[in-house]
This record gives sequence, structure tokens and C-alpha cells, in this order.
Amino acid sequence: MITDRLARALDDRLRLSPITRRGLLKVFPDHWSFMLGEIALYSFIALILTGVYLTFFFDPSSADRVYRGAYAPLDGATTSAAYASTVRLSWDVRAGLLIRQTHHWAALVFVAAIVLHLSRIFFTGAFRRPRELNWLIGVTMLSLALANGFTGYSLPDDLLSGLGLRIITSVVESIPLVGAWLVSLALGGEFPSDEMIPRMFVAHVLLVPAVLVALVSLHLGILVRQQHSQFPGPGRTEHNVVGSRLWPGYTLRTLALFAWVLAVLFALGGLIQINPVWLYGPFEPAQSTAPAQPDWYVAWGDGALRLFPPLEFRVAGHLVPAPFLPGVVLGGLTFLALYAWPFVERLRTADRRPHHLLDRPRDHPVRMGIGVAALAFYALLTVAAGDDIIARLLRVPIYDLRSVFQVLVFVLPVLAGALAYLTARALSRGGAAGIGDLTRADLRRAAHRSPRPPKGEGEPETPARDRPGERIELWPEGGLWRWRYRDEARYVVITGNRALHSQEEAAAASRLAYPGVDRVVVPGPPPAPPPGPVRVALRRWGRAAAVGSLLLAALLEKRRDRRERADGPTLPEPAHEESTRDGRT
Repeated sequence: MITDRLARALDDRLRLSPITRRGLLKVFPDHWSFMLGEIALYSFIALILTGVYLTFFFDPSSADRVYRGAYAPLDGATTSAAYASTVRLSWDVRAGLLIRQTHHWAALVFVAAIVLHLSRIFFTGAFRRPRELNWLIGVTMLSLALANGFTGYSLPDDLLSGLGLRIITSVVESIPLVGAWLVSLALGGEFPSDEMIPRMFVAHVLLVPAVLVALVSLHLGILVRQQHSQFPGPGRTEHNVVGSRLWPGYTLRTLALFAWVLAVLFALGGLIQINPVWLYGPFEPAQSTAPAQPDWYVAWGDGALRLFPPLEFRVAGHLVPAPFLPGVVLGGLTFLALYAWPFVERLRTADRRPHHLLDRPRDHPVRMGIGVAALAFYALLTVAAGDDIIARLLRVPIYDLRSVFQVLVFVLPVLAGALAYLTARALSRGGAAGIGDLTRADLRRAAHRSPRPPKGEGEPETPARDRPGERIELWPEGGLWRWRYRDEARYVVITGNRALHSQEEAAAASRLAYPGVDRVVVPGPPPAPPPGPVRVALRRWGRAAAVGSLLLAALLEKRRDRRERADGPTLPEPAHEESTRDGRT
């Protein structure tokens, strides 16, 4: 009753009921891929909640402090205040380690969800008009998330993060003319400076989050203001949205997703260790550690620095150091390409119409090939950032492994992009429902230029008089009737998801979904395509890989047992007491 009176009082003064009513009636599509953006949003909320807790105990200072706490190996050691407070958070503050690790995992999931969300938008063409502005906002949020993740990673002032900060400052210093000035402006002097941790702290907890909150609000506002995009299907047009209303269906579903995201993040923070800074020790400029890898979202830059040859040159008398091309130019070109892609594609296709129906990735083979090649390229760079660990596990020389990566980083993306292009072209021009149904004939036709795929025998050709190439096909199936929409010009076939009791009902349903399109009755149901050779080969390779992995595991286990027997028994170490706190040893 009190809530009702308060709502009425606010509505009398602010007139919110019309806006609220329209907002609650907004329809959202039901496809699972639209939840990727919500996972990013909820991870960001988890970052804010856990970050607020951490700021109560973290000391952003480079001043010397003597650590006194439960972690015995560092008890009495003099470190920076930032490092000492981080160790104290992990060992002496109740739930401090849980919150700190959850914060770190939330940052990893946040960036991963943004990347997946941008990939979905890219491959489905959701960046086209009128959503170019939201694409630019999303790319900006990705760059800010990378920057904020790196500053947060560097705040504990441990040896691993200090080395990463040294690398990034060297990359910025490699910019001719302005590099050293930018580093001095950001860090308050030469690296390492007394001001760098306080300045990174302000940027991490205040400046970048404030901009991210503003961009997220603007992103959601544009989403609500514009018509939501959706995948093509029966009854879906450029002028409607098929799905669930915001209240109550969509609200309950998104709140459940929010609870799941929080549950998974806290489970990761409580069960899986990440960034144990007390094992790395405090940062000392004269020390280094190996193997040392950053978080995955900046590992591609580290991989580029490792694989790129030490090429230096001079421009107008100014030296351009080796880190400039892989560190500055590659990253700059990456984000420049992301910002420019909607306008480059619009210029190439001359398509300036507004689009609310998404593309199937198979319908744009060029976009599919370029996107897959780019993802393969940066995935290889990310793997190359751990070349020292891979070399140690495989027991091969690291320089030989690096040479292999230098070849793969140029060859494998081209092959992956070409394969994705041919696969998308074969799917769009053939009748296969999925990759496993492709045949050699489909791939051969995709490799050759042809205006359109050959028509199947006995397939009726009855284009609509006012819409050439489009028709509705009806056929009986087990006493029921089904229908499908076919567009010969765009190679689109969409089958209705319901079987009707009579031909008239099927015709009425198709007329409701696609008005103005001629209908034709085809004899019998469409035959199901037999399993293609690709699917058969994938099944055989999967079984062979499973058997091989089991045999390899057995051989490695036998080799380990043989080595232990050869080494002989080991003497037990003398018992000693360890300090414990909150059940940890």
C-alpha cells in the first residue's frame, strides 16, 4: 500500500507511467546469442561490486611498508604499500581472497563477453544502418576494458605485473617524438616512478569506469530507442520484432542470467586460484621472472612482440625502435579497422538501407572469410605469448618453436579465411543445412564462379509475378501440411516451424508471414540430404583422436612411473610448523 502511494505520488509529479508502459511492452528476441551482451553487462556490475569492496583495503602507494600478517614467508619484509596491502587482502582480510579473485575472473569474463558480442554483431551484419553508432560505442568499450584491465592487473606492484608494465611503457616509448613524453605524463616521471601506482589507481577506479558507465548507458538507451534486430524467420520482417516482452517474461529470464553470472564468477573466485601475487614477490626493477605471461586479452600484443623480428629504422633522423611496429602499429590498425568496417562495407556494397533483420553468416562469404582469418591471426598471437611454456612442455628449443609460429601466423589465418569463405559460399549456394551436410560437389561449385547454383530436378519454377524469384511452397507430410518460403535471388529457404491440419491453414499461415508472395504445391516432403563426406570424416577423425589421446596418456603415465623407479625413493623432509589463518596453510 505504501509502495502504491509512493508510485502514484511520483507519477503525479513526473508523469512516468506512459514512458514506463511503453518500456515494459518492448519486445526482445529470444535467440541465445543476444545474451552475450547481457553477460558483459552483468560481469561489469560484478566488477563494480567487488571493486568497491577492494578499495576499502587496498593502499595505492609506492611508499615502503613492512608487511605483518599471516603469510609467513613475507612476514617482516619491506615492500611497497600496494604490494603489502594486496598480500594482506589475500591472507588477513575476511573474504578478501575470494573478492579479489572474483574481481579478476569478472574482468576476464567481461572482456571475453565483449569480444564474443562484437563477433556476433560482425558476422550477422548488426553494425549496418541504423546501428553504426552502437558499433562504434562497443569498440570504444572494448578498448577501455583492455586499458582498465591492464591498469588493474598492474596495481598490486608484484614482480609479474611490474614486468608487464615495463613492457607496455617500452612500447609507448617507441613512438617517435612523443613516446617518452606520453610515458612521463601517464606515470609522473620515468619508469618506475613514485606516482605511477596512484595515477593508475585513479584511472582504474574513477576515470575509465565513469566513461564505461556513460557508454553502457548510451548503448542501452540507443538499443531501447531503436527497433531491436532479429534473425530472419517465419513472421519476422523489417518492421516487427518477434520475441518476449520486457515484462514479465524477458525480465525474469535476464534476472536469472544475472544470478547465474554472479554464481559462476564467485565459484571461479572461490575454487580456482588466479594471480597469486604472494608467490611472485614484490616488483624489483633489477629482477625478472620466466615464464611470465599476461592475461589473455593483452596476450596477443605480447605474442606479436615475441614473433616480430627486431627491425629498427630511422625516419627523418629519428630512430623507430623495434617494439613500434608490433606494439603500436598492429594495435592501432586493429582498432582502426574495427571502427571503419561498417563504413567500408557500406561503401563496397552501396547498401544504405536500414536493416533490422540480421544476416546469416553464410550469406556473406567475404565477411565470413575476413572475420575468421582475423580471429585465427589473433588467436595464434595469443598462443605465441606462451611459447616459453609450450617449449618447456614439449621439450623443444624455444627458437625453433618461435620459427614455427612465425610461419603459422602468416599461413594459418589465410588458410582458415579461405576455408571459411568456401564453406560459407557452399552453404549459401547449395541445399546443405549445415557444415556436416556439405558434399564435394557443393565445395567444387563454391570454388568456381557461377551466377547461381543449379536447380534440382523436378523442382518447380513458379516465380511470383510482382516479386520475381520468391514463392511459397506447400506440401503434404503424414496427413499434415507444411510450408516454406524460397527466394531464388538471395538463395534463402525458410521453413515454417509448425505443421497444419489442412492446405488452407498452411496457406493462411504463409500468407500472414509473407503477404503478396505466390503459392505453389510441391509433391511430397523435401528429401532429407544424406550425411555428407565431411560429417563422416569428422566422426572418424574424432574417434581416432580420442583413441590416440588415451594411448598417449597411457604412454606418458608409464614413462613417468619408469622415471620415478629409476630415480629411487626420496627421503622424507623434516616436519615443520606452518602459520595458518582461516583454514589456509
